Amino acid sequence: MMIDIGEAHTNNTGNKKLWSSEHQSPTKGPMNHPLLPVAAAVDKKKKLTFKSANLLPLRNPAILTLSPHAMTTEPKILPKKGERNILITSALPYVNNVPHLGNIVGSVLSADVFSRYHKACGHQTLYICGTDEYGTATETKALEEKVTPEELCAKYNKIHQEVYEWFGIGFDHFGRTPTEKHTEISQTIFKRLYENGYLAEKTAEQPFCETHGSFLADRYVEGECPRCHYDDARGDQCDKCGHLLDPFDLINPRCKLDGATPVKRATKHIHLLLDKLQPEIEKWVLPAMEKGDWPKNSRVITESWLKEGLKDRGITRDLKWGVPVPLEGFENKVLYVWFEACIGYPSITANYTPDWELWWRNPEEVQLYQFLGKDNVPFHSVIFPGCQIGTKEKWTQLHHLNTAEYLNYEGGKFSKSRGIGVFGNNAKDTGVPPDVWRYYLLKNRPETGDTQFEWRSFVESNNSELLAKLGNLVNRVIKLVAASYDSTIPDFTVPESFQPNLDEITGLLRQYIEEMESVHLRAGISTAMKLAEAGNGLIQANRLDNSLIANDPERAAAVVGTVLNLIYLLASVFAPYLPATSKPQDRQSGLPFSRIDPKKADLWRDMFGGSQADRQKKEEEAAKAAAKKAAKDAAKAKKKEKRAKAAAAAEGGAASDEVIDQVADGVAQVTIPSS
Repeated sequence: MMIDIGEAHTNNTGNKKLWSSEHQSPTKGPMNHPLLPVAAAVDKKKKLTFKSANLLPLRNPAILTLSPHAMTTEPKILPKKGERNILITSALPYVNNVPHLGNIVGSVLSADVFSRYHKACGHQTLYICGTDEYGTATETKALEEKVTPEELCAKYNKIHQEVYEWFGIGFDHFGRTPTEKHTEISQTIFKRLYENGYLAEKTAEQPFCETHGSFLADRYVEGECPRCHYDDARGDQCDKCGHLLDPFDLINPRCKLDGATPVKRATKHIHLLLDKLQPEIEKWVLPAMEKGDWPKNSRVITESWLKEGLKDRGITRDLKWGVPVPLEGFENKVLYVWFEACIGYPSITANYTPDWELWWRNPEEVQLYQFLGKDNVPFHSVIFPGCQIGTKEKWTQLHHLNTAEYLNYEGGKFSKSRGIGVFGNNAKDTGVPPDVWRYYLLKNRPETGDTQFEWRSFVESNNSELLAKLGNLVNRVIKLVAASYDSTIPDFTVPESFQPNLDEITGLLRQYIEEMESVHLRAGISTAMKLAEAGNGLIQANRLDNSLIANDPERAAAVVGTVLNLIYLLASVFAPYLPATSKPQDRQSGLPFSRIDPKKADLWRDMFGGSQADRQKKEEEAAKAAAKKAAKDAAKAKKKEKRAKAAAAAEGGAASDEVIDQVADGVAQVTIPSS
């Protein structure tokens, strides 16, 4: 029987259901949705033990216990024929630095929420990511740190994993690009494109720095953007307007390494003939946008590229660190990172399971969702799909491209390469729990326009929302049940007067499901909080307190029972966003949110207000100053020791050597600092 979510009724055991697990979705048709729990179907004598894994029965309890570790257990996740199979990727973070908050919310965190939601719905869902490690930036960074590229990548791959684990990102597999599988798949795609006539050998002029005698990768040429006139545009892309560039397009170009003006020098490279592929790309992408309901920013950027007309682009570079070009005469060249980076998605999957083709060569059964920042759109909507098409082989192609705008920092821009803003390890240093960070970043997710990270609003979101709305609701009701009902859920009957409240919750729940299915994650977390507000409203309207329990026990029991069921529902809808908070033990013992002193906003702003490079420089200068002071103090102590021994000797040996040593030790202990 189909039951309206807001309809109260009694089952055969005399227990009440407020929300049925059977749900008529307004957009998807009839569905048995696991996020709509069977509420209030409980033994009226059951106690809230504060340790049990089940306050109330849940159709799919996995949603409450998902963790990065739980998602990596065997057996391998594979698509199932005839079921909904969802393949999720987030843009592969480059390995040259620690990820900042904009990187995190724009791709990996958003994809994590979407993955958790669909896993809770019982769909076969695979979430893949890893570090993008090839290219000039890695070679140069390795030279700076005086290590090999392999050592550098191993170091930063570990840092990335540690940051994401702290944020509770539940990858099914987090890999990397320098692997045999990546080389194999990249070279195979290259060969297919070459055989099918979509690659051509061309002699091109490339920037060459005469000062240090080497070709420069595009990103190591800087100058003024010819379009928006931003002063620090890179030779491959302008950070300000996002337009892809050629290094010689820049006004007053300069070598990033030494400031010299690069010159043009001829070199032989392989070019991808995107202009030849454009008709086939358009034939695929225009219907794909509609079918996958791409957001406006993804559409606008893709359509702009196609309207301007695709041009051939070089896909090889004069480097050592990268995938070797599998052609004679190109032994000293590698595939350009923007060509092979997206191939990292199938290659990382291949390192996860030998059955990777069930995900990546199965367009009839698999839907591919990709999460990334807007500066990565053309690589995912035009170039990589064009390469797939050019192989003339069967591939799982993009279904939905979810594009984030920029998260700015206190009126400025985050920049991983320039070290500006709060980075992943900084978040951990504040002592604020990961779920508080997740909540703030996701409620400010830059879905349709740029948003700002501000310390003051960060503190307010914790105090005024997580603590005052969600935390207050859960803690207040659970403590009341413990104190007034001996930790036993009271028997209750829902009065007719509650129907408007139930209707409101029904509407919000339907809205939440629509938003999650449409990948409107910012709206989804807002709707989840509105459900908590509905619970607080029910308590306030009925003035739930000890007086109501004494004077109108039936109404009090109805309020308590209804709100307990709502708390149970909240655990489900918040679980994709706040996985640690939504664990069963937290749901029964109260939420662990605590107030943050508003004064900390100014403290953190000062602490993290400079760039990462500035902070590192200050730390290095402070360490050098401390070491210099320690050496100076040690020298002074040594002089005093000599003077003490000389004075003792002058007194005719009145003091023994042991006493002299004790005096000298005492001087040293007083003068040498402990740090």
